[in-house]
Amino acid sequence: MKISEIFKKRDKGISFEFFPPKTEEGKKQLLTVAKELSTFDPMYASVTYGAGGTTQERTRDVLYMLKEETGLTLMSHLTCIGATAESMDSLLNDYKEHGIDNILALRGDPPPDVPDFDPTKGEFSYAVDLVKFIKKYDYFSISVAVYPEVHQEATSAEADLEYAKQKIDAGADFGISQMFFDSRYFLDFLDRAYKKGINIPILPGIMPITDLNKIRKFASFCKATIPKEVEDRMSGILDKPDEMQRVGIDLAVQQCEDLLDNGVKYLHFYTMNKSEVVSEIIGALKNKLN
Repeated sequence: MKISEIFKKRDKGISFEFFPPKTEEGKKQLLTVAKELSTFDPMYASVTYGAGGTTQERTRDVLYMLKEETGLTLMSHLTCIGATAESMDSLLNDYKEHGIDNILALRGDPPPDVPDFDPTKGEFSYAVDLVKFIKKYDYFSISVAVYPEVHQEATSAEADLEYAKQKIDAGADFGISQMFFDSRYFLDFLDRAYKKGINIPILPGIMPITDLNKIRKFASFCKATIPKEVEDRMSGILDKPDEMQRVGIDLAVQQCEDLLDNGVKYLHFYTMNKSEVVSEIIGALKNKLN
């Protein structure tokens, strides 16, 4: 089912992101996680896709497994950097034949082993080019990424927002934000987006902090701010994973409650292919999500 149609029927909801495991055992574990999380009646679940198509086969296999084994509405991430129109056409037609009708259109990161890689010289220079390409099929519901704290390559917040609008005007049905840990960044982005004429649903990307050192690395790469409150509460328990997980769940619940209390209707969870943490967060939010 197209996610664009789901938004017309549901004025609130949650969604999940998975990544394609490298092993058969990992796929079995993911299937168990997906079935557990499906009990929360998510709007959809998405599966990530490596830059340059590095996980294309695994992403496709996971999507088809989940379609066969669960009742989830599914969306494939799709990066276009370094791809050809021919390869994209082949993959999209394959998805169409298998009933995968939702795509998150991304540029993707340049390959790390090619220091002088120039994305503007390929057939798809930017995500907007992929949105336009997918739109021609008149089949897929399209999502795009947005950046509450500004994309690391953007020259300014205004330039970043203008590019987001270009992607949306090209045919995107909804957006999903990069992770953030201070709700003010997302709420400010929504306000600026509305004033810019952007009126599609924008889902906040929620990344529970269960390992502060790992999150520090992620945040450094994508320029996401880790609030002082998080550092203060977690810096002294880095060697206590159970306690850190408990604090991380509490902080995520607090973040989600803040968003919901400020009018946000949908939440998108980065699950890291695990169900326990996300399940606890959703359980704590039950009264606000129903």
